[in-house]
Parts: sequence; C-alpha cells; structure tokens
Amino acid sequence: MTPTSRILASCRFALSGWLLASAAVAASAVSVTAAAAPSATTPLANASGYPNHPIRLIVPTSPGSTADVVARVVAEHLGKTLAQPMIVENLAGAAGIPGTRQLVAAKPDGYTLAIVSSNHAINPSLYKSMPYDSVKDITPVSVIGTTPLVVVVAESSPYRSIQDLLAAARAQPGKINYGSSGNGSVLHLAGELLKARAGVDMMHIPYRGGNALITDVMSGQIQVAFLAVPSVLAQVQAGKLRALAVSTPERVAALPDVPTLDASGVKGYSYDAWIALIGPAKLPADIVKTLQAATQRTMADPAVLKTLTPQGFVAQGGTTEQAVQTLNAEITKSEALVKAAAVKAE
Repeated sequence: MTPTSRILASCRFALSGWLLASAAVAASAVSVTAAAAPSATTPLANASGYPNHPIRLIVPTSPGSTADVVARVVAEHLGKTLAQPMIVENLAGAAGIPGTRQLVAAKPDGYTLAIVSSNHAINPSLYKSMPYDSVKDITPVSVIGTTPLVVVVAESSPYRSIQDLLAAARAQPGKINYGSSGNGSVLHLAGELLKARAGVDMMHIPYRGGNALITDVMSGQIQVAFLAVPSVLAQVQAGKLRALAVSTPERVAALPDVPTLDASGVKGYSYDAWIALIGPAKLPADIVKTLQAATQRTMADPAVLKTLTPQGFVAQGGTTEQAVQTLNAEITKSEALVKAAAVKAE
C-alpha cells in the first residue's frame, strides 16, 4: 500500500463520521443564528449577577491572525451584550498551548475565557506530552464559526485550475512544493488530505506563521498553499494571488467564482478551520448558559455579520452541546490525519 493510499484508508472512516457530525452541527447552527433573538443592545445577566466586572479573553494566537481578528470583533459585541468589557490578551506561541494553559489554570468563575481554533483539536495527536487535557480541562461554550480555506498560487503561476496543479504533481512526484504555517497546522493537514484524496505527492514546506508564507506564495517561491480565506481575500481580489478552489463542500460567499475542490474533481474533499469560545473546566452551568446565549445573540447581530461575512467567515454561535460534538469529532479527524501522514511537531 502506498503512503497516499494509507493516508486515505486511515482517514476515510474518521472523516466520514466527522462530515456527518459537521453537517448536523451546521444545520442546527443555521437555525440557531436565524432564530429571533432579543435586541443585541439588551444586556444579558444571570441570577447571580454575572458578569459584574470585565472579562479577560485569551487569544492563543498572534495579533492579526484570523482567530485574533474574529476574536476582537466578537469581543467588542459580546461585551456589549454582557454589559461588561472583554479584554483581549494575545498569548501566542507553541500551537496555542501556553495561552490555553493559562485558561485551564484560571478560576472557573467566567472571568477568564479563551478563543481557540483547530489547533486545539490537533495538538493532542501532535504532541506526546501536553500540560492539559484538551477535553477534560475545558468547558466548551460555543463554536463561534468556521473559516473556509482556499488553495492559492501566485498570479504568475502556470496553474490556472486544480486539475492543472494535480497534473503537474502527478508528472513530477515530490517536486511541487506546498507551504503551511507549520508542521501539524490546519493548513498542513489540509494539504495532506489533498494529497491523499487526489493521489499525488507534493513536498511540504513548513513556515512559522502565515505572513511570510503569503509573501512567498505571491513571489512564486512557494508554488501552492492552503490559506484561510480571510487572510488572503484582499490579495486574491487585488490579483496578487490566484484562487484555484475552496476547501468547503459549498462555494464561499466571499469568493463566489471559485469552485470547490470536490467540484474540481477531488471528490469528497471537505476541510475547514473552526473557532470556539471556551472556559476552564467546571465552569458553573448558569454562567455557561449566559455566555452561550450571549454568543448566540452576538453571532446573529447584523453588525457582526456585516463585518465578518465579507471576509469569508461563516458565523455559527451554536449550543454548548454542538460545541462538545464538534470538538470530539475534530479530535478524531485530526488524529487520523496526523497518524496516517506521520506528521511530527516542530
């Protein structure tokens, strides 16, 4: 069995289960965000008076990252809904582990929360030793939304479609390079899944973060990369990058002319990033209920949607039960990809 077929075989069962779970969550999230809600300007509070002072919001990624941009928009409006400011604190590095560790160690009183993304589900499979349990040591509150990925090349690239790229990769096994924001990152695993689904071999070039990667894709030094739609939308619209396909089952509203990978011939391909609001373990149920209701209202706020949707972000704001379901499904999916592709942490 070839490495590619081994990856595909190992992932097929986990991915099919994840797709079913994701579809259920997405369908339910639509009804959540579309439902009638109280005015976004009406403060929420629970019987205990929570919250009665500012809330610390840890973002374990660097300023300007997709998760950071989303977190700041959400924090502003969520703070208004809760009638208390949310203070965003970036604690970047080591795949978000140090920042999340501070969240885990915080008192479960609702005044220290965190915004986490896909790495939270990838890390348990990537690192042999973790300072916390990604499931047991947190309280999921709500999946804020998802971020589609897009396959991009330089505007000067000879590849004008996914099929052009795959034809070149088949003709030159291991010669075409693709970049990511680091070993085991969501962008890396998206590329590994493409290799498995399409039956091609491409050389992975890991970067430390996304900014330098975007620059090198534009210059042609990196031939192709998966990147979050919000992080490269401006470059695509300006003609500095060419978008070949998006990673989601449906087209992305921000890039309506860009086909999906599935429609481009990579059947069954579906992968995106997600962002969620979490608290420490043992967060009281009444506080979780207040935070989830406030998040649901925030993610249905027209002002929030007007800011985030044009950037390619897909708002959800689902229930706590959906957040638990998503986290468990994502951990299973990531474990299959990491194991099958023999991905190692940097």
